[in-house]
Parts: sequence; structure tokens; C-alpha cells
Amino acid sequence: MTDVEFNRRMFRTVWTVAAVALLAATMWVARAALMLIYISGLIAMGFSPAVRALQQPHWRSRTRHVPRWLAILVIYVAIVGVLTVLGLMVVPPLVAQAAALWARLPTEFNKVQGFLLAHNLLARPATLFEAVQNAPAGSGANAVNAALIAVYGLIGGVFGLVTILILSFYLLVEGEPMFEYLIRLVPPDRRALVATASREAVVKVSAWLQAQLILAGVMGTFSAIGLGLVGVPYFYVVALIAAVGETIPIIGPIVAGVSAVAVALSASPKLALIVGLYFLALHQLEANILIPKIMERKVGVSPVTVMIALLVGGELWGLIGAILAIPTAAILSVAVDEFLIRQSPA
Repeated sequence: MTDVEFNRRMFRTVWTVAAVALLAATMWVARAALMLIYISGLIAMGFSPAVRALQQPHWRSRTRHVPRWLAILVIYVAIVGVLTVLGLMVVPPLVAQAAALWARLPTEFNKVQGFLLAHNLLARPATLFEAVQNAPAGSGANAVNAALIAVYGLIGGVFGLVTILILSFYLLVEGEPMFEYLIRLVPPDRRALVATASREAVVKVSAWLQAQLILAGVMGTFSAIGLGLVGVPYFYVVALIAAVGETIPIIGPIVAGVSAVAVALSASPKLALIVGLYFLALHQLEANILIPKIMERKVGVSPVTVMIALLVGGELWGLIGAILAIPTAAILSVAVDEFLIRQSPA
């Protein structure tokens, strides 16, 4: 090897390493934006089969194909309609219950205070106003800071949700032209393989969305039946919370269970205990049987892969990572399967 060739290779290696490092640093800095893009892409992939089905004309009619943008708009309007109906069903009872709880707060405070006085855990009685006024120093400022952080997080979450909805809409509209353009960058002998893997990934992500809806329906139904039988007030509201919470791994079922126990506690401690045990058994059934089996049947991901994906995703990116773990594992499984098929001997 001559000095000129050595210098050329060294120069190329240095620039390659620098470019990779710069790309990695850029992706790390823009990781929040990239996560929004990835979530939007998953949503677009998940709804793509439904959009394609709406575009197809009915076999009995001779109508023209429905425009893609109109099919997407129909799906979005349906989703917004369902969310609006759920909100109208949940919000009024929750507001009424919160008002009732606020009215009963002094009575409940006096009950707790009486228990503490009877067991010599409190020196003297105090009013609710005095208890708030005598709170530890700095707790007011901490509460204000916590409230500001919560409001800031809520505003950021709303903007993020709007961004995801808009971006996923455009990805659905422009998905096919974008794919046709990007696949030109793939070597011609591998384009068929990439196209097949892409279609399989879309099918798996769509199946994951269907599985989430099935799980939400099952948990909401069982919650409504169980809570209704034991006489929990506003049981349908708690059932809706359980159904929605099913879409959020780990945290969602906990929030649903705590909400159910809190509502039952407003009636009686015994009822709260029964509800707590019922939700504990229900979520054990969900975590160990329903999620692995439904995901295996619908998405084609083994129960072991589901558990590992949830653990790794939650560790890497918290709650969002846990939510996206299963569709990401499904996409990776498609890539691995296609790679193994290509590498296997004929």
C-alpha cells in the first residue's frame, strides 16, 4: 500500500467516524422530536390498512375509489367522535363526585382527627384551616412549583398530541409516495425484500392497535361487571378509566385500580377492600395471561418477547418506552425474520 492510498483511507475513516459521531449527537439532541416522529409513524402504520380498506369500492357498487385524504378524514372524525362521547360520559359524573367529596372533606377530616386523638397520636384538635395554615414551611412554595410544573407538562403534552395527530395525518396521506421515493435508495436486488418487510411491519403494527382495543374492551367490560355487581357508585366511569388505562402499560392499570378503590372508599372501607382484591386478581389475569396471549395471537410476538420488550422499553424511555415496546419488537422481529430468510441457504 502506497502512502497516498494509506492517507486516502485514513482521511476517509476519520471523516466517516466524525460523520457518525455528528449524526449520533444530533439524534441525541433531537431525541424528543424524533420520538414524536416515530410515534406518528407507528400511528400511520397502524391505521394504514383501515384507510386502504375504506378506499376500496364496495363489490356490489361501481363507485369510484374513495380519495385517500377523505378516508383518513373519516377515521379521524370517528376517533374524535368516540373520544368526545367518552368525555361527555366521564367528565360530568367525575365533577359531581369531586364536588360531593369536597363537601364531605371537613366531615372526613374530623373522623380522621378523632381517630388520632383517641389513640393519643394527636395532642389537640384543630380545624381544617388550622391544619393547612400550620403546614411545614416551604410546602406552599413547593406546591406552587409542583403545580406550575404540572401545568407546563400538561401544555407540552397537549402540543405534543396535536403534533402527533397532524404529522400522522400527513404521513398517511403522503406515505405511499414517500415509500416509493425512499425505496429507490435501496439496491434493486433488495427492493422486493424491503417492500415485503415493510408490508409485514405495517400488518403487525395494525394488529397491535387491534390488540390494544381488544384488551381495553375486555378490561372495561370485566371492570364494569364486577364493580356493578358489588355496588360501586359511578362504576361505569371507573370501567371507562380501566379501559383507557389498559392502553398505558404498568401505570394505566395502577391508576385504574387506585381510582376504583378511591371511589369504593367513599361508600365503605369494606367495599374498598373487595374492589382492591378484585382489581388485583383482574390485573394479574391481564398481565400474565391476556396481554401475552392476545399479543402472541394478534401480533405474532411470543409472551417472552412481550415481557422483555416491556422491561427494556420502560427502562430506556419510561412510560412512553413501555407503550411503544411491543410494536417496536414486532417491527424488529420482521427485520430479523427477513434477514434470516435471506441469509438461509436455498
